[in-house]
Amino acid sequence: MPDPAFTGVVLAGDLYAAPAADRLGATGNVRDVWRAFAARFRWVSGVAGNHDLFGKPSEQARFAREPGVHLLDGRQVELDDLRIAGVGGICGRPGKPNRRPPDEFVAAVRRLLPARPHLLVLHEGPDAGPRRFGNPDVRDVVAGRDTLVVCGHSHWHDPLAELPGGTQVLNVDARAVLLERADL
Repeated sequence: MPDPAFTGVVLAGDLYAAPAADRLGATGNVRDVWRAFAARFRWVSGVAGNHDLFGKPSEQARFAREPGVHLLDGRQVELDDLRIAGVGGICGRPGKPNRRPPDEFVAAVRRLLPARPHLLVLHEGPDAGPRRFGNPDVRDVVAGRDTLVVCGHSHWHDPLAELPGGTQVLNVDARAVLLERADL
């Protein structure tokens, strides 16, 4: 493992587990998980999953300003010369946590792309062929872009896919992946 002091962490959401680990699909506060990563690594950045809560809006705003924490939702940060953009949540009924109408979700992704992020972190990512479930509208928006798309939400057996135009998608649902810069 590389030295944590020189390692950033990127999270694609759904980090909450029921306290007794006795059911899937539980929703709860994940600030302590993010804080644990921020305390041990250079920085943590990423998006909320549809099962992740960060407290009331005022608490989430304070949390997003904590040292080493970069919670993205419709915005981009530059960390160690790496441009990271992200959109959290999924398409769905807005009355449930971290859900927005499909057209708003896709519009949020589209607004980030002109800044040419190196890494686009999404909870709900694109579909990418058989048994690589995701959102076809997201695929249409990100295909052909010079960015690595990191996503979660839907598990893929094979975590890496290439979309038309060469865009690579890395599905990190239920897995950890270590990426190192090629120029180091």
